[in-house]
Amino acid sequence: MAGRKTFTVVLMDPPYESESSTTALRIIDAALRKGHQVRVFAYEGAVNLTMKAQQPHPNPVKGTSVEQEQHPTTKEWISSLFKLAREKEVKLDWVNCGLCVDERGAGDWIDGPRRGGPKDFLDAALASDATLVIPTK
Repeated sequence: MAGRKTFTVVLMDPPYESESSTTALRIIDAALRKGHQVRVFAYEGAVNLTMKAQQPHPNPVKGTSVEQEQHPTTKEWISSLFKLAREKEVKLDWVNCGLCVDERGAGDWIDGPRRGGPKDFLDAALASDATLVIPTK
């Protein structure tokens, strides 16, 4: 595809701690929709974004059920990004930092991500047209 670019995103925030993760997922979605290849390096708490055990929950303060709350999980968002990449016939390469995974016991992921290390980030950044690092506060 003419004009296809490769974009790398580095994430550090865990799920639900700040707007940074949601913003990053929206940026990744937009890049995939435009037909670009995307590489993600999840570092520090961001390795929990793809955890298989995430569950939606009710809101007892508001008295709403799980169904009424419609609380999305980051694992669902990221699964939908992999599905979008397949539909657009582009590559989404999501790497969870193995050092960070081991520190957090965060090894049970949805289908799609792979284990890697800091060298994967370096290789991705060197091979990309653009790299965006979204740090923690």
